[in-house]
Amino acid sequence: MIETAEQTRTLPEMRFGEELTGAETLLRCLLLEGVEHIFGYPGGAVLPIYDSLYSSRLKHILARHEQGAIHAADGYARASGKAGVVVATSGPGATNLVTGIATAQMDSVPLVCITGNVAQNMIGTDAFQEANITGITMPITKHNYFVRDIRDIPRIIKEAFYIATTGRPGPVLIDIPKDVCNMVAPFEALESISVRGYHPTLVPSDEEMQQFITAINKSSRPVIMAGGGILAANAHRELLAFSELTHIPVISTFMGLGNFPGTHELALGMPGMHGNYTANQALIHADCVIGLGARFDDRITMGRTKEFAPNATIVHVDIDPAELGKNVETAVCVAGDIKSTLEKALVLAKPLETSAWMKQLHGWQQAYPYSYKKDGQLKPQEVIEMLYETTNGEAIVTTDVGQHQMWCAQYYKIKKPRSFISSGGLGTMGFGFPSAIGAQIAHPDRTVISVVGDGGFQMTNQELAILAQHKLPVKVVIINNQCLGMVRQWQEIFYDQRYSSIDLTCSPDFVKLAEAYGVRGMRATTSEEAQAVWKEALEYDGPVVIDFRVAAGENVYPMVAAGSTLDQMMLGDE
Repeated sequence: MIETAEQTRTLPEMRFGEELTGAETLLRCLLLEGVEHIFGYPGGAVLPIYDSLYSSRLKHILARHEQGAIHAADGYARASGKAGVVVATSGPGATNLVTGIATAQMDSVPLVCITGNVAQNMIGTDAFQEANITGITMPITKHNYFVRDIRDIPRIIKEAFYIATTGRPGPVLIDIPKDVCNMVAPFEALESISVRGYHPTLVPSDEEMQQFITAINKSSRPVIMAGGGILAANAHRELLAFSELTHIPVISTFMGLGNFPGTHELALGMPGMHGNYTANQALIHADCVIGLGARFDDRITMGRTKEFAPNATIVHVDIDPAELGKNVETAVCVAGDIKSTLEKALVLAKPLETSAWMKQLHGWQQAYPYSYKKDGQLKPQEVIEMLYETTNGEAIVTTDVGQHQMWCAQYYKIKKPRSFISSGGLGTMGFGFPSAIGAQIAHPDRTVISVVGDGGFQMTNQELAILAQHKLPVKVVIINNQCLGMVRQWQEIFYDQRYSSIDLTCSPDFVKLAEAYGVRGMRATTSEEAQAVWKEALEYDGPVVIDFRVAAGENVYPMVAAGSTLDQMMLGDE
């Protein structure tokens, strides 16, 4: 699918001990780490790297903006489970990565970000396109490096991938001055490394496990709250086995969607601000909440941590000890890898009697499902339901940020892990579309749907050029309500309908925009048109942009206002 000139050249065999430049050494080390694709944008400080790329078997995806490049690398990482790699030049190229780095840090996504910098003798002189990117990104990276010597490159690259992908994953930045890229030295690869002071706790102690099992066994209304840590640990199979063994139902945080089959009888869906009635009631009435790789963030606790799960013993398992007890009062803290913890729990646990609890939960599910009014207009919820029904929940879905993001979380029941990709912690508009590019490259044979709003899409829609250039069959679904929908909803509910700076009616014609890039464009304004164009889009083997013109005044419900408690849910406009 990705055709590059590099694939047609005869590539030199990899030899150790040969004289290589710093740029060649960098690319050699990336190959040794199993990297196949890198995303980036060239510039003066990284020209030695791009010159070496000319004869490398690495496949480079040229973005049209560095933010698009890093979001694509992020989507690749989330979809594949591998570290995404992005390259940017010095100064503005590097600073354009900052939003993407912060996005990955908040959502624990493994990225290796390589930036160029001016030569070392120019550092500190305010040279052209100089920026202290290691200082800028220190608070938003798991670790970062400033390379001073070519001989450090093999160690730094190996450490960077190890740090990015182990423990709690996250972004690592490597800043390489141009003179280091031009240095020459014999290439010596490292087979193993040990990072001083970095030793993630993988296996929980026997004492912690006993406390974990004891707390569960004492409960009659337990619930598992599965977060994004399940995905990072590749522990979805163990989660399913543990839930089925113990008969404990599972609520999935926004970042945890897809880690437990959304159609399973023990699945309760998403809790929190826009979560469903049953999931929130489960937290209110549970006598034991088992947090697995979840942060207990403010979109679930609503900032009212003392009133959160008022009847429950909180059990928290996380590989990052700093998260344990950070946001809510926790009775049992287990520091360790989720997969290892659940493997041990499966040996120790026993079936629990939860039939009465499940009967109550199923009663709430039947009485308070997600719903919306059908009044002849094309509704956004209807579009998401159509996507789900026509793909049977098997597609990879990426979203931008806003109302459409919540409707996807509510109405598209993800069945597989690494199939729901969205910016959770940082809430980054512009993320949804380029992340779909990375996901499609990671999984060329799967259907990838990027659901975006008419606001967020305009932040990174220039990356349509990548779809056209590489013939990536991403289906871009624009939920077009001609306004900044989530801002409008808050202004309607909390600001007396004083609508300020939300009007997007002067947006471009998205069909013509797509066609200008060489991508097929379609539009639907009614339910009948929506069904027809979506069927055509799914059957088409190339990229498609579909402009779904939906009802402008639709709100996302249920909703819990910030600062309220989970029992104070708004179920609809009435």
